Amino acid sequence: MKVKRLLEMRPPSAGLKKIVGFTRVDGVLWVSLWFFLAATASLRAGPLSSDQVAASAASSSITESDKPQSTRYGLFDMLDHRSSYGQGVFPEPFLVDDSDLEVNEARLDWLTTQRNSLHNNLITGEVEKGFGLVTLEVEVPFEHNYDGNDVENGFANIDVGARVPIYQYVSSNGFVDSTFGAGIEVGIPTNSTVSKNAELVPKVFNDLRLGSHFTLQSVFGYSMLYGPGEDGGLDTFEYGFVFGWTIPHSDLPIPGVLQLIPMLELNGETALNLAGHGSNSLIGDLGVRVNTKPIGSIQPRLGVAFVFPVDRGARDDVHWGVVTSLVFEY
Repeated sequence: MKVKRLLEMRPPSAGLKKIVGFTRVDGVLWVSLWFFLAATASLRAGPLSSDQVAASAASSSITESDKPQSTRYGLFDMLDHRSSYGQGVFPEPFLVDDSDLEVNEARLDWLTTQRNSLHNNLITGEVEKGFGLVTLEVEVPFEHNYDGNDVENGFANIDVGARVPIYQYVSSNGFVDSTFGAGIEVGIPTNSTVSKNAELVPKVFNDLRLGSHFTLQSVFGYSMLYGPGEDGGLDTFEYGFVFGWTIPHSDLPIPGVLQLIPMLELNGETALNLAGHGSNSLIGDLGVRVNTKPIGSIQPRLGVAFVFPVDRGARDDVHWGVVTSLVFEY
């Protein structure tokens, strides 16, 4: 996850891989196989637009007016055309990994944190592209850290990832809308002073909407580091939660603003092996995302949040911070 580069876990210990419940290779193979099957079905049968759903319903009502039409589709009919997944309902997170479907999106984030005299800066450029229901993403982060006269900077791991929904549930009245999915992320080391280890992160997610205002995005990942760096061989459990409350223009008519979304995030990681086995670091951020009216074919989404430590592990690394985010949907 994004914040992991700035929150260094204490050196890890050996021996937990037998307790985790599946080996690295077998676990990754199972996740990759399921992801491939779901992605293949998603590419072949993407979600229908609202007009297509309406036209299909109207056509069906003429021929089979008294027979309810199924809204299910995809692999084993596990997806639902009524879902709001990929419709811009879920706000882009600040620190937690994104989980919504993004068709064409670019973003630039700047995260700065401080602990006493230690200052950390992380600038990340990202591009996301959707193919059917599959979202592919590439992140290029640059890290700059300084503590007095000690300066460390360079490009961190270049992350390449993919995600896809697997199962969707939408209640009959549309109040509950939940999407479960899976993804995978590969961190490619740049061999800079801040990037020595490759990283592989299979993950699962859930995007939940309740009513027309509340959203909750949850992401859980199993990170494995490979390489000669001091954290090589470290396994961590990563988790994140994004709470959002969408205020539409009709409720708060701010000129030029389509939606105002106050957000609370919790982002954490727990070391599963090596010397730091069991140590946890949990940080939070409180901010707002502003989705403005489109400028031509580009729709900007601006955001700013205050970052704070939640537990002792996070306080050892961060006392406070600020993250700003510029997202462009095109």
